[in-house]
Amino acid sequence: MGSPATLKKISARLNISISTVSRALKNHPDISENTKRKVKELALLMEYEPNAYAVNLRTNRSRVFGLIVPVISNLFYDSFIAAVEEEARRNGYSLIILQSGDDPIQESENLKLCKTNRVDGVFISLVADSQSAPLYHKLRAGGTPMVFFDIVPEDSSFDRVCMADEEAATLAAHTIIKYKKKNVLALLGNPEMSITKKRKEAFLNTLKKEINAPLVEVRHCISSEEARERVTAALSKKSRPDHIFCMSDELLIGAMKSIYPSGLDIPGDISVLSISNGFIPGLYKPEITYIETSGFELGKLSVKRMLENMEAPLPARSILLPSRLVTGGSL
Repeated sequence: MGSPATLKKISARLNISISTVSRALKNHPDISENTKRKVKELALLMEYEPNAYAVNLRTNRSRVFGLIVPVISNLFYDSFIAAVEEEARRNGYSLIILQSGDDPIQESENLKLCKTNRVDGVFISLVADSQSAPLYHKLRAGGTPMVFFDIVPEDSSFDRVCMADEEAATLAAHTIIKYKKKNVLALLGNPEMSITKKRKEAFLNTLKKEINAPLVEVRHCISSEEARERVTAALSKKSRPDHIFCMSDELLIGAMKSIYPSGLDIPGDISVLSISNGFIPGLYKPEITYIETSGFELGKLSVKRMLENMEAPLPARSILLPSRLVTGGSL
C-alpha cells in the first residue's frame, strides 16, 4: 500500500502551489473552475482524505457531540439516541454515547470525558440525585453548548427539551375520569426526579377537581420489580383497584407481570393506562392504551436546538414536545 495522498503530492502532480490546491478543494471563488475541476479529479483519483485532526485544530471543532443518559437499556433513551445519531450524522457530526448508570459520580466522570475530548456540544439527561451542576456550568462557560432532555435541571438558564410532562399526566387523569374509574392505583417513579414531581402534581390536581373524583393510592417505584410487588399487594386487598396508571414503560412491565398471573380480565376486571414511548403497550393483548411520549421525536427536536446554538449562542429555552392519547383495548 502506498503512502496516503497529501496536498503536497497533489500540488506536485499539477505543478501548482499547496495553497491553491487547498483553496480549490474548498471551492474558493479566487480559483478558476478549470483548476478546481483538475484538483478535485486528481484528489478523487489519489483517494485524498483531509486530515481530520488538522482540520479540527484549525477550526477548533471536533465534529463530535457527547450524549449522556442514565441508562441505555431503556426504550425511550434507545429511540432518543437513534434520532440524535441520525440527525447528527446528517449534519456531519459523530456521537460519543455515555451511560451514567443512575450514578451521580459516573455522570460527573462522563462530563469530564466530554470536556477532555473537546466535544462540540453535550446532550444530557440527568440522574435523579445529580451533583454535576458545577461541571456543566464550567462546560458552558468554556463555550460548549448544553442541551438537557427528559430529566432536566431546575435552572432555566440552560436549554431544556422535554416531553410536556404536566400535559401527559393531565391527559391521563382526564382519560381516567372519562371512563368513570373509582379506585385507582397510580405507579409513579423516583420521587426525587423532577419528571415524577411534575407528573404527580398534574395528575392528582386534575383528579381532585372532579366532583366524583376516584380514590387514588400513589405508590413510588424505582424498578419494574418494585412495581410488580406493589400491584400484587394491591390486588390482594378486598377493595382492590379497578384501574392501574403507570408513569412509564418500566412500571407498566412490572404491573403486567402481576396482572397476567392474577387471572383478572383486562379491561373487564381491571383497566390499565400508561405513559409510554409506544413499543411496550403493543406487546400485550389487549394492547395497552397509553399517552405517547416519543423519544425519537424528542431526539430530533434536541438536535435541532443544538445546531441552532452551533451557529451562534442563543438565549436559553424550555421546549416541550406535546403528548397524545393512543387508544388500545385496556380501558
